[in-house]
Amino acid sequence: HGTRCCCCSCSCIDLLVPMVFALAGRSCVSVVAPTQRRCASIGKVAAPALRWSTGTNFLGTFSSFAMKGSKRQRAGNVEAQASDEPAAAATGSAEQRQDLARGMVDYINISWTPYHAVEEASRRLLEAGFQHISERGAWEIKAGGKYFFTRNMSTIVAFAVGEKWAPGNGFNMIGAHTDSPCLKLRPVTKNTKSGYLLVNVETYGGGLWYTWYDRDLGLAGRVLMRSGEALQHRLVKIDRPILRIPMLAIHLQRDIHTAGFKPNLQTNFSPILATTVKAQLDKPAADAAASSSTSAAVKSTDTANKHHTVLMELLAKELGSKPEDIVEFELNLCDVQPATIGGIQDEFVYAGRLDNLAMSYISLQALIDSCKEADSLKEETGVRAVALFDHEEVGSDSAQGAGGPVMRDTIKRVAAALSNGEEGAVERTLVSSFLVSADMAHALHPNYTDRHEPDHQPKFHGGLVVKYNANQRYSTNAVSAGLFSELARRKGLPCQEFSARNDMACGSTIGPILSSNLGCRTVDVGIPQLSMHSIREMCGTDDVAIAYNHFLAFYEEFSKLDKLLDVDSLPPPNIIGKLRDPPCHHIH
Repeated sequence: HGTRCCCCSCSCIDLLVPMVFALAGRSCVSVVAPTQRRCASIGKVAAPALRWSTGTNFLGTFSSFAMKGSKRQRAGNVEAQASDEPAAAATGSAEQRQDLARGMVDYINISWTPYHAVEEASRRLLEAGFQHISERGAWEIKAGGKYFFTRNMSTIVAFAVGEKWAPGNGFNMIGAHTDSPCLKLRPVTKNTKSGYLLVNVETYGGGLWYTWYDRDLGLAGRVLMRSGEALQHRLVKIDRPILRIPMLAIHLQRDIHTAGFKPNLQTNFSPILATTVKAQLDKPAADAAASSSTSAAVKSTDTANKHHTVLMELLAKELGSKPEDIVEFELNLCDVQPATIGGIQDEFVYAGRLDNLAMSYISLQALIDSCKEADSLKEETGVRAVALFDHEEVGSDSAQGAGGPVMRDTIKRVAAALSNGEEGAVERTLVSSFLVSADMAHALHPNYTDRHEPDHQPKFHGGLVVKYNANQRYSTNAVSAGLFSELARRKGLPCQEFSARNDMACGSTIGPILSSNLGCRTVDVGIPQLSMHSIREMCGTDDVAIAYNHFLAFYEEFSKLDKLLDVDSLPPPNIIGKLRDPPCHHIH
């Protein structure tokens, strides 16, 4: 670890120093590392184990040291890690950081689909005193009020108006998305082949589809149901394994390690629901009698031609209705294994849909907590907002996507309602607004370090990653990055940077879409994660707390910070000089 023995200056490499000194019959007094904090911490722990006298039996001493010293070494590593934990004071105690991570895990486990994510977000906002409003109705917006609405039940926008808001003041927004790569049931799911009941699925987004093989899969989504003459919108979640996409045995594809695993997603990717024998013949008599009328009703419609009877009966059972009452549905396949906290130090989150439910949860919770006190909005001059969009994974071009009008409509309606028709109020609000585009970032992979630009390698526990791309795949520029990073500096929070390699394509986010639509300043950020777009992803627990505190600072303090910088203002009008004089280098 770079430490040196004080008596002979030999390098210390873990257990080699005590072994060398024992062989030489000399006494090692202490280990010091004046310039390396981590090693000094280890040295302080290991030093007592390095004290023994001349003539000590080597084998006994070394074996004892190896067992005891290794425990001390591990303890030293933990101590060193604790001493190096980023922004410990700014992010609270270890238990508080774990609580935030556990809260995120709970949210992810509830939010199997965008519909469930929005429903849970709505519940939390109502509990926090936000008022539900409808886009179809008139809005009565007041300074100091807290509001939210949903669109398509897969996108949600919430905002809190500062009590000192004035016409032309901006929205301080965080945008994330509720959707993740997944498999969706097709309009016609029925597929029978080789004695199996299969379901037809369509890939959504750019998933790592090979990770979906040999996983226990459930179903979740929304169902449109008939209730008398009316129609109802219901959510459903079947959280037990009912579907599986089995891998082909290696004995039947011997060249997989040389040719690679290249499944055809049309012909090799159909989940198994049941066997035809079990579905038709192995039902208990009582069960068959109870469902005979139901089955007849199903067969009397074209539903029987579109979907397996067993699937429709299962959905009806979960919804407490009859299969013939089901009009339409949108259902996703989901891994039934719940999200959890793991790692030997409980430092990781293992979960599906981290991209981007992690940022959705953190931004939502930060907004709620930023205005939970009675006087939280008393000095606020802007509008604090969060927008969780659907369809980011497929380009955002939809009515409820970031490419649609939902955010611009929100800003226009709120600004118009509060400005009493003042000229240019809406346009001034748009240009004064600031967006944090929050989407997960790529952490450095220890087994693929060459995939990152050498000087831009985000790591776990290192804080939010600010994303840059000169070709506008990300919307970050010097001004937006500077303002966002300044918030972190003032709070003692770390930040990291990401920029893609020149020889690799760069992904994108809702940042460029919204910034071009709204005309507002934008910074792209995200928590670093591994296994992005896998059925199971991972991130660091400490980064959840760092991101939460950074977003909380953004909501609570950005309005004040923003007043200190206006890059488009003119120089002072009383500058005196000649054209040939050097530039004034004025400070805006």
